[in-house]
Amino acid sequence: MLAKRIIPCLDIKDGRTVKGVNFINLRDAGDPVELGQIYADKGADELVFLDITATVEKRKTLVELVKKVAKNINIPFTVGGGIGSIEDVDALLNAGADKISINSAAVRNPNLINDLALEFGSQCVVLGLDTNIIENEWRVVTHGGRKPTPLKTLAWAKEAQERGAGEILLTSMQGDGTKQGFSIDITAQISTHLDIPVIASGGAGTMEHFKTVFQEGKADAALAASIFHFHEIEIQDLKQYLKQENIAIRL
Repeated sequence: MLAKRIIPCLDIKDGRTVKGVNFINLRDAGDPVELGQIYADKGADELVFLDITATVEKRKTLVELVKKVAKNINIPFTVGGGIGSIEDVDALLNAGADKISINSAAVRNPNLINDLALEFGSQCVVLGLDTNIIENEWRVVTHGGRKPTPLKTLAWAKEAQERGAGEILLTSMQGDGTKQGFSIDITAQISTHLDIPVIASGGAGTMEHFKTVFQEGKADAALAASIFHFHEIEIQDLKQYLKQENIAIRL
């Protein structure tokens, strides 16, 4: 059985790590270069770096910052935010990213998934899928959760897989920053209908939440931010707990 992955997320705004609830009321959580190094040293399986205002401000992800983070870590590193072309991805992979995450740009132009998978390989392409309950169904939202779309979440995830995405980063806007638990229903739905790995995101608050999203949500990886940034849960403690609960994990 493949080991489940624990992934800290660095949400970046103006070169600093920030965290809020539902992407608003952001507070400073530290220097992304230092945090990335700390997480790599503490046993994180991967790292995700999202420039959360890049799409909103129509600005490119901070390539220089990516270089600095990549230089200090030895674990796989995914970067997202404002990516819209092969040139953007080329610059980020050259700066040290292992994978890239596309979100709003893929909704605008689904062929971007095909183009990137063809150019760089599916293993490089992560679809960032932000979702919320709109009119009683899970639908895709973009622009940091600000903009609802008519796309149904499961249908979009399936289409992304068919187009060549190698992984889905599924963020529930219901849960983001609330610490009330991952959205198990939609996570399980996506995980059981797709053949590619699903990273669950949005809502982690306790160690039990991770156990539940792996066991009931069938997620391949779980991502969290503030509980790690503010030392509410330490990664090694979480991994020890999950191992005791008979979940395959790398210590």
